[in-house]
Amino acid sequence: MTDNPETNEDMRSYKKAIDSTTQAQQEFLKKFSNLQVDVMQNFFAMLQGLTFNHAMFKTTIQSGGRISIPEAERQALKIDDGDLVQVIVIPIERKHRNNSAK
Repeated sequence: MTDNPETNEDMRSYKKAIDSTTQAQQEFLKKFSNLQVDVMQNFFAMLQGLTFNHAMFKTTIQSGGRISIPEAERQALKIDDGDLVQVIVIPIERKHRNNSAK
C-alpha cells in the first residue's frame, strides 16, 4: 500500500472533524449536567423553604376581619406577638346569609 497525500489529508480532516464533534458533545453534556444540578438545587431549596418556613391551616374570620394563628403553628414558626407575617387568603367556604328577610 502506498501513501497517497490526498488520502492522508482526507484522513486528517476526518479526524479533525471527529475530534471537534467529540469536544462539542462533551461541552454540551457538561453544560447540560450543570444545568440539571442547578435545577435540582433550586428545587430542593424551594422545598426546604416550603417545609420549614410556613404553616397551612384553616381558620374562621372573626369580628372586625380578625384571624387567629393556632398555637402549634406559632410555636413551630417561632413567631410572637408583634412579629410581621405574610398572609395569603384563599376562601374555602363562604358563610351564606339569608339577605332576603330585609
